[in-house]
Amino acid sequence: MIKLLQSLVRKWTESSLVLRIVIGLAIGAVLGLLMPQLHVVGVLGKMFVGALKAIAPVLVAVLVCASIARAKGGLGRRFRTVITLYLLTTLCAGVVAVVVSFLFPVSMTLKTAVTAEAPSALSEVFSSLLTNLVSNPFLSLTSANYIGILFWAIVVGLAMKARAGETTIRVMDDLSKVISQVVMWIIQFAPFGIMGLVFSSVSESGLEIFTEYGRLLLLLVSCMLLVGLVVNPFISFLYIRRNPYPLLWQCLKESGLNAFFTRSSAANIPINMELCKRLGLDENFYSVSIPLGCTINMNGAAVTITVLSLAVVHTMGVDVSLSSAILLSVIATLGACGASGVAGGSLLLVPMACSLFGIGADVAMQAVGVGFIIGVVQDSVETALNSSGDAFFTATAELHDRQK
Repeated sequence: MIKLLQSLVRKWTESSLVLRIVIGLAIGAVLGLLMPQLHVVGVLGKMFVGALKAIAPVLVAVLVCASIARAKGGLGRRFRTVITLYLLTTLCAGVVAVVVSFLFPVSMTLKTAVTAEAPSALSEVFSSLLTNLVSNPFLSLTSANYIGILFWAIVVGLAMKARAGETTIRVMDDLSKVISQVVMWIIQFAPFGIMGLVFSSVSESGLEIFTEYGRLLLLLVSCMLLVGLVVNPFISFLYIRRNPYPLLWQCLKESGLNAFFTRSSAANIPINMELCKRLGLDENFYSVSIPLGCTINMNGAAVTITVLSLAVVHTMGVDVSLSSAILLSVIATLGACGASGVAGGSLLLVPMACSLFGIGADVAMQAVGVGFIIGVVQDSVETALNSSGDAFFTATAELHDRQK
């Protein structure tokens, strides 16, 4: 009996992780429909996301620090390329959202005001970013402040590179491998976690929540799919000069699928790290570019900010000029970079974008409420686009560098 159990466990762990996730997805959906009172299944999803979120800040801090310390050369051209890709595609996502919103304008029913605190100006977003940059490093770890984690990990890594002995650097390198192994153990439980997440979504929300705001949701998802399946691969092709879709499908399958259900770019960092490792990328590079992408690669967030803002504009009957629309794309890009990889993080930046058209926060915050209603799908697709793009553009930057 024990041998049979061991054999089943071995076959399970050796099978495709994606296949196991799909099985967990199907079981979670069926249980959510037939046995919605079985709340213990939903706990599995909370445990899985909680475990990933708990280990991800430590993983990023240790990996970035170790990578900087042991790097013989600099990150160089690859680093400049990946930052350019992150920012360029986020800007393009905002432009796509503007164009599609003009071609297919949607409006929404704005009834009751929503009370929440949101940044009123772009300066507040950057002020918050700079404050988080120099936040207490231990506080950054406990609060998952990835801007602060990246900053202090790079500073400590540079200091180790300059002053630490070979033994100290090797210890840090070994520690990064240990934390990576812990992460991989957690990832083995992804099918059960996904099962719990799907169960919670189906049992609590069902499909009814998508009917009233179906057109708005369709517009959001269409823009994100257009960016993810057309714009991003086209830009990647310009850099690597070969068919980018095999790489894109792999990133969507192994990273995007998991991010769709966890709805957190931060929790998906370990998944992207392992994907980059299987792609044969340089760990010194991707251990920095992946957490950086979690902070500034926000294609989906730019789409969300732009589409919801223009939906409010169309609802209020405000005339929008071409120059204002272009400015909105830039604001959405800059604002999206300040929306961390937390579920729903982009929604509270909608009032900031609406202020460009003279629309007050009382009205704009109602759109935020609508965003939370459709967030089960909107935020899932947004996170899948953002997080899979981190791995996709990291690979693009390295392939581009190899060709050079």
